[in-house]
Amino acid sequence: MSDAAEVLKPKTHADKMDIGISDADRREIAAGLSEILVDTYRLLIKTHIYHWNVVGPLFHSIHVLTEEQYNALFEATDIIAERVRALGHHAPILAGKGVDTSIELRASGRSALEMVQDLVEDHEEAVRKMRDIGASADEKGDMVTADMLTERLTFHEKALWMLRSIIAD
Repeated sequence: MSDAAEVLKPKTHADKMDIGISDADRREIAAGLSEILVDTYRLLIKTHIYHWNVVGPLFHSIHVLTEEQYNALFEATDIIAERVRALGHHAPILAGKGVDTSIELRASGRSALEMVQDLVEDHEEAVRKMRDIGASADEKGDMVTADMLTERLTFHEKALWMLRSIIAD
């Protein structure tokens, strides 16, 4: 039985990796990606809740757009988590402080305009964080993470353009 328990214990082989990126740099990049992963889950949940609860003349446009976006965000969570694992670290457990849904669950009192503005703010925050972590990864020689974050930035900047277009005067 003790052998089975040992097999189930999470193990990391991060310190035994030699992929041209130092242990400290991999740890720092993985920590940044873990923050991005938690933020992505939070935005996924918020986008999905707004998808369900939006009302008014913009309902159809926002409903369709948010469905596309939450599906893309869900796919992104897997990509980001797998990159953390490829760097030799565990993807974060999203409990406790990880994803606070208390704010998002109050969507029923928000107008469509407020929902879209809230999503714009979250996407802008994601873009700023990804730029910082992507630049740091690039400086450390982690071209894979930098490239992945460039792709993620492309999604978020397009999402911002589309969200802003819906609420433009």
